[in-house]
Amino acid sequence: GYDRPTADGAIFQIIQAAVDLGIAKAAIDETVDFVRTKSRAWIDSGVDHAWQDPYTIQAIGDLRLRANAAEAVLERAGLAVDRAVADPNEKTVAEAQIAVAESKILTTEIAIIATNKLFELAGTRSTLAEHNLDRHWRNARTHTLHDPVRWKYAI
Repeated sequence: GYDRPTADGAIFQIIQAAVDLGIAKAAIDETVDFVRTKSRAWIDSGVDHAWQDPYTIQAIGDLRLRANAAEAVLERAGLAVDRAVADPNEKTVAEAQIAVAESKILTTEIAIIATNKLFELAGTRSTLAEHNLDRHWRNARTHTLHDPVRWKYAI
């Protein structure tokens, strides 16, 4: 244990949150690329190309919005960690731990949502092994299991 408050726990956790956000952003980027270049329009959509589908556009916009929100909370958590490192006391360390827990919740959620939506929006062809897109889901699912967010809500 530690004899005095330290930002170590928050530092370890914010790294995990940043990894989850990176997974989410990579999955969103691959979703956009796949929809633009390989996906077919849904037969009843009334559009010629998958990238023209208003529901797909809305869903990708929602993913980007959630990722941006998670990134903003992650940045705020980083500032709290910086304060705890500069002046480690009960208040600054507790604030950093709470901010990082909030960030971890949001980054975990967007990582799981974005990697699931990749397949929903990109379509059946996206599941082919040759595209290796399932790596995003595996990365998100495996990495987020390392530190279950259900425990973060209690902090």
